[in-house]
Amino acid sequence: MIIMDSDHTSVLKYRDSDRYNRLVARLALADEPVGTTIITAEEHMRGWLATIAKERKAVRQVRPYLELLDLFRFFSGLPLLPFDEPAAHLFDTFSRIRIGAMDRKIAAIAIVNDALLLTANRADFEQVPNLRFENWID
Repeated sequence: MIIMDSDHTSVLKYRDSDRYNRLVARLALADEPVGTTIITAEEHMRGWLATIAKERKAVRQVRPYLELLDLFRFFSGLPLLPFDEPAAHLFDTFSRIRIGAMDRKIAAIAIVNDALLLTANRADFEQVPNLRFENWID
């Protein structure tokens, strides 16, 4: 299994760059299923919910709500790996790793599922033992 971090899913969702073309070309050659995690979906969703919450005028919430709707449609087309009990137990062992909790959860899901994580966040994820990751957008 190959799972994409938020930076890779953003490139797929917003198709306006050379990074998109590179990623799509690499994914086309993948011989494993490609998906993402519920944590990545949560990160994207929280971003749009925060944007909606800060707008007081309803008319200014229209675009963010449309983006949120598009986000749900986007993620409905991808396999989503859960943050389940095995991942939670592994996550608990990562408490000394100095990266954000969301990244530790994504790493735990990847390891538990023996998945390759696609991320541009090398600095954080290289701290996680036994995590396989690559960057397919740079």
